[in-house]
Order: sequence, then structure tokens, then C-alpha cells
Amino acid sequence: MDGLEERMLTLRREIRVASAAGDHARVRSLRAELRQVERTWEEAINPPPAPPAPVREHVHQALTLLGVPAAAKTIVAVDESFFSGTITNAKLTSLRRDEERSFRSSPNSRPYYLCAALSAERLSPVRGVLAVSTWPLHRRIIGPLSPRTDLLTSTIRIAEHLQRLTRAGESPLGGFRLLTAMAQNIPGAVADFGPADPDRVITAARAELAVHEEKDQQHRKAVAERAASQLAEVNQLFGAGLRTASTA
Repeated sequence: MDGLEERMLTLRREIRVASAAGDHARVRSLRAELRQVERTWEEAINPPPAPPAPVREHVHQALTLLGVPAAAKTIVAVDESFFSGTITNAKLTSLRRDEERSFRSSPNSRPYYLCAALSAERLSPVRGVLAVSTWPLHRRIIGPLSPRTDLLTSTIRIAEHLQRLTRAGESPLGGFRLLTAMAQNIPGAVADFGPADPDRVITAARAELAVHEEKDQQHRKAVAERAASQLAEVNQLFGAGLRTASTA
């Protein structure tokens, strides 16, 4: 900044000298340089805002926090509660198709893809439920118990995230509202009508998760082994079509 201001003063002095000497060509040249230095100075004082991150990065961020496949409604709620809140259902509508198109045109050229959760029965994409390609395949399989275990797992992760934020001196009201809404479906997780307590939620969710998790994991892994042996890589990420699924 000091260098820029010094240069502006120097240019103004040189303009006066050139103008007094009648050197109009030099005056024009010096004024052009002065305008450029002034623009640089203005940008240094008021840097332009950084462009918003692409929607896919926001979705990846929300899914990483949840740690399990999630529907668009949940992804939007997490983004609103903890991040920028720029994701909308409309923006998510075509996202999975765009990701699949990108993978098919240039496989594995991105560090991750937002892919589909796969139904255990047909290995077809579960409508509206997104996952992350870097997760193990069994983690993206949705069996009969998976919606429940995924809810319990994601609720625990949200509660743990709130614990970290609280320890750091933050208390996001949106985050606590989200946790309270999720905990309403877990027996013993909410004591009254106030905000859910993360410690209590974690204890209740872990207790129920212990009942279902082992059976769910066994089923998911068995289906994942079948999917890995029968499906091409692109179908392992984005699901099998109905024709393929009927023979899977």
C-alpha cells in the first residue's frame, strides 16, 4: 500500500511538470498509468468478494458432516444450519445426473463424485439420496435397517459437531434446532420441549444403534460384495438400470 501511494504522488508531480512543459503525449501516458495504479490501490483497499463455492462442494461438505447417505432435504437443512445455506432443492435436482455425465466422459478425473445410494434389493439408485464416491461401497447400500441406522449415525455426528462448536465458544441456534428435530425420532433423546442436549442425544442414539448396527452392516457388506462382482464401476457409483438390476 505504501508503495502504491508513493507512486501515485510521484505520477501526479510528473503530470504537473509535463503539463507545464506542454508535453501532452507524456501527460496522457502518465495519467493512464496513474489510473491503473489508483485501480490497484482501490482493489487492495476493497478486495472483491470471493466467488461462492460450487454447489457440489457445499453438498460434499454437508455429506461429510453427516457421514451417511442423505436425502436432499437433510442436505439442505445441514447446509442452512452450519454452513452458507446456499443449497436449494432445485440446485440438487440435476446434480447427480451431472456427476454421472462427468464420470462417464472422464472417469475418475475428480477427487470425488456425488453419487447415488444403492438399494440393496435391485442395486438401483435410491431416488433423491446422495452419497460420496470415496466412501466404501457397503456404506452406500441401503437395506431394510439402513434408514434407521443412518438416522442414528447422522444424529450422533451432528451432536458431536455441536459439542466441538460449543467448546470453541460457538452456539449455532440453527444447529441445535436441527439436532432437536432429528432427536425427536429417537426414544429418550429429548427430555422436554427445549433444545436437545448433545450428550443426552448421543447416549440415546448409541443405545439404539447398538441394537441394529451389526445386522445392518452384515447385510450391507454382503450386498456390496455382490455389487462389486456384478456391476461396472460406473454402476457401482450411480446404480444399475432396471434391466441390469433384474439380473443382478
